[in-house]
Amino acid sequence: MARPSKPLISRANAAEAALEVIDEAGLEELSLNLVAQKLGVRPPSLYHHFKDKSELLQEVARMMFVRIPTVNDPSQSFEEQIIARCVVTRRALLKHPNAAPLMLRYFPRHLLLAAYERAASEEPYPPSIHLTVIDAIEKYTFGTALFEASAQVRGIPVIPPVDAAKYPNFAKAVDDNPFGDEEMFVEALRMFLVGVRRRLGTDTIGAPLGETD
Repeated sequence: MARPSKPLISRANAAEAALEVIDEAGLEELSLNLVAQKLGVRPPSLYHHFKDKSELLQEVARMMFVRIPTVNDPSQSFEEQIIARCVVTRRALLKHPNAAPLMLRYFPRHLLLAAYERAASEEPYPPSIHLTVIDAIEKYTFGTALFEASAQVRGIPVIPPVDAAKYPNFAKAVDDNPFGDEEMFVEALRMFLVGVRRRLGTDTIGAPLGETD
């Protein structure tokens, strides 16, 4: 039998198939057998592209990362652009809650070097705090997305039911919170960026922070 002119699988479509399996069955249930079935090939074929399951999962994490939409609106202040980028990043991760932990396990920081360079060149802050701001925003964005993804996978609310008799102050905080999950994410990020301004002793960096849609 002649070989097919085009390979049946590639790193890209194997990672895509693995992501589909994770979405459907969960991260713990992923196996090379299931990925091979999804592709219509035998499991040993995957070893032509990946040395093991870990390398395949690393490629899934990379694929998820590169699919995060690019946001670039020069009409917005630096801070509003940062908020918009963080929102699309969060949304992209929450499209695949079962796979979201891969971003922590195989965080592709090497792919972010160009983004870090752009952020450092665009930040209107002193260079001495560039890394602090970048690090805080990155960890907040990915961390909150992972918390929410975990809750979705387990079918539980991010904040559990609160007994007002035992925890009256926190219960009131939960009841009085006017924000949905994404709105609260944006509001907290906005508070952080306002705090950066105050730390620097100015309220004018990056133009006023207005409300986002």
